Amino acid sequence: MKDEYDSALFDNAEVGKYAERLRQASNVVVVEPDIAAAFPNNAAVNNALRELLKLVQQVNLPKSV
Repeated sequence: MKDEYDSALFDNAEVGKYAERLRQASNVVVVEPDIAAAFPNNAAVNNALRELLKLVQQVNLPKSV
């Protein structure tokens, strides 16, 4: 800890107080570098995955009887 911080401020700090809430509220996916290189940003990744889901749903449509 840096000297300019007053350590007394952290005496009652609870380690991991919000860890479970963060785990429930977030979904982090780590992609391999070669995949990440194909997309300029997270929006591009999300758009590509949405399009892929649309294709999968079209292929797996239930057959009418």
